[in-house]
Amino acid sequence: MAVLNIIKVGDPALRKISRPIDKITDRIKLLAADMIETMHEAEGAGLAAPQVGVLRRMVVIETEEELTYVMINPEITERSGRQRNVEGCLSVPGEWGITDRPETVTVRYTNLDGEEQTLTGSELLARAICHELDHLDGKLYIDDAIMIDEDDVKEIMYEDLDPQEIVDYVEGGEDEQ
Repeated sequence: MAVLNIIKVGDPALRKISRPIDKITDRIKLLAADMIETMHEAEGAGLAAPQVGVLRRMVVIETEEELTYVMINPEITERSGRQRNVEGCLSVPGEWGITDRPETVTVRYTNLDGEEQTLTGSELLARAICHELDHLDGKLYIDDAIMIDEDDVKEIMYEDLDPQEIVDYVEGGEDEQ
């Protein structure tokens, strides 16, 4: 296994649509293992193949310790609810934004054993699934996010501030006295 180079915003590969994986080969399995190692090294919750320069439809996601999903040719089949929260990206280092995502999603995918799987996730897992699958279609979270600074991120994450308060501030500014 190896730690792969994560490409950064501005690289044209991040804006391309990825091709489906037709056959799960040893090379695909090695790529999955390398992506997991890379995600761990970068302390991320997910990583899509395009982020390591491979335009194939595969993502790895780990939002809970010791529970890693490798999704080949994933497709969201159901979305419900709405959540607004902070998002970042390993390909957009040092930047943060508030995004709107479904509260719950169901995704259909193939695992490394070639078995079709269905997974329903909520909250962080739903956000991670949407975020990583966007990469497969050349989309980045910054395309639709309300960008915020690191101090705002800390307030939301560590002081339990509602992300909507930051959005209201960023979009409308504070009332002048």
